[in-house]
Amino acid sequence: MLNYKHLYYFWMVAKSGGVARASERLHLTPQTISGQLGLLESQLGTPLFIRVGRNLELTETGRLVLSYADEIFSLGSELEEAVRNLPAERPLPFRVGVADVVPKSIAYRLLAPALELDEPVRIVCREGAVVTLLAELAVHRLDLVIADGPIPPTVNVKGFNHQLGECGVTFFAAQRLQRRLEGEFPHCLDGAPLLLPGETTVVRTRLLQWLDSQHLHPRVVGEFDDSALMKAFGQTGAGIFVVPSAIAGEVEKQYSVRPIGETEAVREQFYAISVERKLTHPAVTAITTTARKWLFHGHGDGRGGEERRRVATASSGGKVDRKKGGKKS
Repeated sequence: MLNYKHLYYFWMVAKSGGVARASERLHLTPQTISGQLGLLESQLGTPLFIRVGRNLELTETGRLVLSYADEIFSLGSELEEAVRNLPAERPLPFRVGVADVVPKSIAYRLLAPALELDEPVRIVCREGAVVTLLAELAVHRLDLVIADGPIPPTVNVKGFNHQLGECGVTFFAAQRLQRRLEGEFPHCLDGAPLLLPGETTVVRTRLLQWLDSQHLHPRVVGEFDDSALMKAFGQTGAGIFVVPSAIAGEVEKQYSVRPIGETEAVREQFYAISVERKLTHPAVTAITTTARKWLFHGHGDGRGGEERRRVATASSGGKVDRKKGGKKS
């Protein structure tokens, strides 16, 4: 590899017009500079100067090397100037990966506290498959990964799981589909069209197990890794879909769909995964503290589960069956 100190001495000799003047500017002896030039010429395998009388002149190769040295040390000067002119308070970078199966509104709610810190933070957000994001975390290209589960046992990444919280799930349907459902929740799901979370989601297995335990057999008409796309299909009446109960109120307003029931037996969980056992980044600590209060101690719409069932059922014209936690037609 090129020795840039040797190159700098060559550059100074060429710009100064000789070894003696360069030695004065560099505060080095002429012998030291001549020795460094000799090492550079030896590394490049060709002379850079020729002696003409008492003066040194550049060879053809020397002129080529000088043109590159001009660019290199000019960029170095620009770099120094740019660093000196940086603002005194630079935003603290926070590089976070969000698993693509985590609903966007959940991701926003989890990350928003990082923007409210006294110390300015610049969020660099990456979205992708959790395996890909964990690989980025392992080589310190990310500070944190937000996922819907802990590190999968099949992934060979050393990291630490920090549970942010969990909540039940709420079932939604477009109004025209809801009118066609028969029976109370959850029996109205039997034979009904269902939009299922994709195979990469953790909640999918829990949902299927719960349906089986209830002896319910809905018709799966679609599977979606992207929760936003699943909601868009659900909005058209293509099928019933589930969302974390923590964002049920937001989904109802945004997509103009109706809740038909909810269950706490199927739990959506959210994790922050880091390479540190103890979280020290101020943005990460703000996220974990706020998330645990939100997801463990109450949902984002400010209502408890029983009240959400009551409001949902009343809006659809039914009655609450408190024993079963659902709706009667």
